[in-house]
Amino acid sequence: MTGSSSTAEASPAFLPRRGLVTALLIAAALAVTVMVALLLPIARSDPYTRATLALNGSVQDGGRLFRLNCAGCHGLAAQGLVGPNLHGVDRRKSDRQLIQQVVSGRTPPMPRFQPDPQAMADLLSFLHSLP
Repeated sequence: MTGSSSTAEASPAFLPRRGLVTALLIAAALAVTVMVALLLPIARSDPYTRATLALNGSVQDGGRLFRLNCAGCHGLAAQGLVGPNLHGVDRRKSDRQLIQQVVSGRTPPMPRFQPDPQAMADLLSFLHSLP
């Protein structure tokens, strides 16, 4: 009898905490769902990115563009200098992420750079060609 009364006393004190934890988990899941629902369409609806991804790029033209605009910081062989080594970058970032990285200039000292969609497709092809 004593055992059941202590269980009854412990349960009510425990239930509000469990309810709070459950409510917080539900709120966090809802927040993540809302963020994904809002941000994913924005990323996919970017006309520049869509236009770029619809094109076939040229490795040679992309290499030329790279040497003119990117090699000063990333090195002639994309080995990294001021900017990071770009070998294997296409395995670390999606094409959408690479496009956003190039055009946004979000990571200083990288400048904003938005070539026309064909040139960006060429640059992506070049980046994919790096071992």
